Amino acid sequence: MTAPRTDRRRQLRPTDVKRLNRDWRRRTHGRLALIVESVTQPFNTGSILRSAAAFGVEHLWLAGNATLPTHRNVGKTALGTERLVPWDQTPAAADAVAAARADGFRVVALELATDAVPLHAAPLDGDICLAVGGEDHGCSPALLAAADAVAYIPQIGRVGSLNVAVATAVALAEIRRREWATNPAP
Repeated sequence: MTAPRTDRRRQLRPTDVKRLNRDWRRRTHGRLALIVESVTQPFNTGSILRSAAAFGVEHLWLAGNATLPTHRNVGKTALGTERLVPWDQTPAAADAVAAARADGFRVVALELATDAVPLHAAPLDGDICLAVGGEDHGCSPALLAAADAVAYIPQIGRVGSLNVAVATAVALAEIRRREWATNPAP
């Protein structure tokens, strides 16, 4: 058995990472936003903020009793990214949906619901505002009724759902992956 060649494979240096990210930003034209409804665990909020910053979310609406980015424990998982994503607090999810639509976004809720389609088949082209709900109860009936579409993440394991922060990251990655598939790296 031959040992793998490692002389060409190495971790990227910080300058290389910045260059790589700049190249992907040039291929990115769709706008992303996020509605987070009643996510109360600060560590989930922090993780969501970190994913939002990584995938270029331009605005975050926090609805219901969602933990705010200013909470002292959010920064433990956000690692400074809470300063990179502009956000507003809205009393109700319907207000956040209205604000997102006024900014030109189509709202796609992420939820296990009767009319939900698999994420890979969801309408994720153009300017998308992903909406996610709280850890225990998901998206409220009002949020589901206000959304333009509802999608779910197919799973084959013995667990019924993903953590809200993980599900958000999966969905944001899928939105960008679809866009980048039409404009791949050289």
